[in-house]
Amino acid sequence: MLYFERSSPNKSISTDELRAGLYSALDRLGDRKRVLAIPPDITRLHSKAGLLTQFIWEYYKDRLTDILPSIGTHVPMSDAEIEMMYGKTPKSLFRVHDWRSGFVTLGDIPSDYVKKVSEGAVDYSIPFQVDKLVADGHHDLILSIGQVVPHEVIGMANHNKNVFIGTGGKEGINKSHFLGAAYGLERIMGRADTPVKRVLNYGAEHYAGHMPIVYVLTVIDKDESGKNVVRGLFIGDDLECFNLAAELSLKVNFFMVEKPLKKVVVYLDPTEFKSTWLGNKSVYRTRMAIADGGELIVLAPGLKEFGEDPGNDAIIRKYGYVGTPKVLDLVKRNDDLKNSLGAAAHLIHGSSEGRFSITYCPGHLPKKEIESVNFKYADPDLMMKVYDPGKMRDGFNTMQGGEEVFYISNPALGLWAHKDRFR
Repeated sequence: MLYFERSSPNKSISTDELRAGLYSALDRLGDRKRVLAIPPDITRLHSKAGLLTQFIWEYYKDRLTDILPSIGTHVPMSDAEIEMMYGKTPKSLFRVHDWRSGFVTLGDIPSDYVKKVSEGAVDYSIPFQVDKLVADGHHDLILSIGQVVPHEVIGMANHNKNVFIGTGGKEGINKSHFLGAAYGLERIMGRADTPVKRVLNYGAEHYAGHMPIVYVLTVIDKDESGKNVVRGLFIGDDLECFNLAAELSLKVNFFMVEKPLKKVVVYLDPTEFKSTWLGNKSVYRTRMAIADGGELIVLAPGLKEFGEDPGNDAIIRKYGYVGTPKVLDLVKRNDDLKNSLGAAAHLIHGSSEGRFSITYCPGHLPKKEIESVNFKYADPDLMMKVYDPGKMRDGFNTMQGGEEVFYISNPALGLWAHKDRFR
């Protein structure tokens, strides 16, 4: 059922309107005694999920008993990050998801179904897993909050991914991510109906139908001044709200360029992007737009590591970003990759497949380490002066000397492609 919907590709939803829309949906849900909120973490800072979580706390007060950020394999949030994202919401309400041991398995997605939806890319079963608090917390309402935007693993982010991947277990996360990578990023990104989405829908239908989950979904865009604004708010308990949000997201977050881009510069906000695990959004959100032989420059002043998890970091350092065929072969021959399929998927996500160069300008990683994983290196201080984020505007910029550069201030807010690579 759809409890609330307001959307427009060119009109913004104000803070007051956002609160009013949320509260009208909560009113329709009736009295609830024990509520769990599942928002994203700091890596989705611009989703407005933090503000919505604060509104939910102000509405329910002590009936909001738990807040479980859907960190997936990310590091837990610090107190400072919680305060930055969720405002006045009490820190005492926040719980930490443990993706290694703090989950339960609700059932299994059969291997024949996975093989069918992946068109033979993989043929394993996938456990359908979720945090123990979600499964056993005795809540009479679970609010899953987040932004719908093009995504490299599932096609369009959020909805049941926020719950069953964001608070899922190691094997389910790894296998679902590798399913998407093996099937192919170009076949997934920007689509609402994908193999990974079908797997999650299957699990939700067969194993989680009893859970009182309601989805609170936003679509975020930039206005003419470059400010992040809300274009859509969708609240419901089924696929309708997701499909409506995905349709709007494609209108405002998908950019079809007229010609392949020769040089792209992407800026990574240091409060949000501290690892290539996250920062490689700069790669996979642009790689369908960049010309063969082109160049991607990533301004990453906050970059300090490769993988946010020590095990994933070690795998990235060991194998590097070497492209899909090589990674698929390495998975067959190496047990550490077989047991860390999520990291294997990430190695595919972060590659240009040899088509264009990737130059990282990291704030806290030396040249030797950047080059060891098959990226190029450039001095961050110098490059930040040449391509000053304070002066660049999203889209084409003509630099001193006549060089044309395509600039992206936040790769998390969109997907860029050329028609020859997006069918």
